[in-house]
Amino acid sequence: MVNKKESLVYEAAGQWKDGAAKNITFIVTKDCQLACKYCYLVGKNTKERMSWDVAKRSIDYILDHKEYFSEESVIWDFIGGEPFLEIDLIDKICDYLKMEMFRRNHHWFNSYRFSFSTNGINYHTDKVQNFIKKNAGHVSIGITIDGTKRKHDLNRIWKTKEGFSPKPEEEKGSYEDVVKNIPLWLEQFPNGGTKVTISSADIPFIKESVLHLYSLGIHEVNINVVFEDVWKDGDDKLFEEQLMQLADAIIDNKYYLGNTCSFFSDSIGKPLDKDLDNRNWCGAGRMLSIDAAGNFYPCTRFAAYSLRSKKPIIIGNVKDGINKNLLRPFLTLDRTTQSPQECIDCEVASGCAWCQGENYDAADTSTVYQRATAICKMHKARVRANNYYWNKLYRKLEMEGQREEFEKNKKKSNDVIC
Repeated sequence: MVNKKESLVYEAAGQWKDGAAKNITFIVTKDCQLACKYCYLVGKNTKERMSWDVAKRSIDYILDHKEYFSEESVIWDFIGGEPFLEIDLIDKICDYLKMEMFRRNHHWFNSYRFSFSTNGINYHTDKVQNFIKKNAGHVSIGITIDGTKRKHDLNRIWKTKEGFSPKPEEEKGSYEDVVKNIPLWLEQFPNGGTKVTISSADIPFIKESVLHLYSLGIHEVNINVVFEDVWKDGDDKLFEEQLMQLADAIIDNKYYLGNTCSFFSDSIGKPLDKDLDNRNWCGAGRMLSIDAAGNFYPCTRFAAYSLRSKKPIIIGNVKDGINKNLLRPFLTLDRTTQSPQECIDCEVASGCAWCQGENYDAADTSTVYQRATAICKMHKARVRANNYYWNKLYRKLEMEGQREEFEKNKKKSNDVIC
């Protein structure tokens, strides 16, 4: 058990340094217990597992080349598949990282985090728990749970012995295997946030799922639609309706006090300030990902197992290091260089996201300069519901004489309030 004082040293994934740190990702395995239907990792398999030799050589290269990694802080990120399937390797990697950063008097030694996004199935095991306790104060973990059992089990299903494409009659949901570990996770990470993914099939369950997550004690719900072109006619209308029903429930029951939901933000749905809003949404090229073969990528989404139709973009390897010339296209990316004029001129453009890897995979040619716009109608639906939410909330707060206090608390917490 973790006492209250001890629990304060743990953090939820994604809250540390707010994107200002260097993000370095180890793809420790391409295996997973699950075969999630919306997973962008189309090439998952049981064979490609990172070796200790590749991990060590990667670390040595990175720590040897401070001139390429000048950020004051670092997030050492571990993904799969499911990263905790390789907890022994991860534990060894993290021990070596701590030892080497200390031995080299590296500027990252006093400013680092080990970050994980996990399906939560192995969270309770002794090895994972021992790792968490050993690295208290430097570990961030987010567990993915999609909401109600109905929504979660619709997509997050167990793989079969034959592989990652179970037949409909063989599908088995993973909700019960994950939800049993949520109390322990929240005990260790009281501010822990979960990541919810919305695809076409589960739009009808958005409202009930967000409210269910709140009832489990998860107060931060990070939720987004998939970037792939999966949206059917009418999905945007259903999406808007669900978000408006969710808005009513949150406001009428005062869930906005102490809970957040990333779908609602008062900073989205506005025209662009073209002088201030020209940054690239994605950090591809400023991150580094390493796979089992020792190849370097500008982001995990450019590795072969993330791509449906394009060849991977490799920017180096543990033997030869990073080829800076191959990074140049990514470092010149901004909103203007990749967006069609319609997106630049859009009256609700702010907050409309993109994934650089999906841009590349969906492009007509092998370019990173063509923005994928499959979520356009979903973003516009979100904006309409978002406007409804904030108009209703502020009217309620003004009638109750609480708007000024609410604004002060929102500014003080620097959170996106839902």
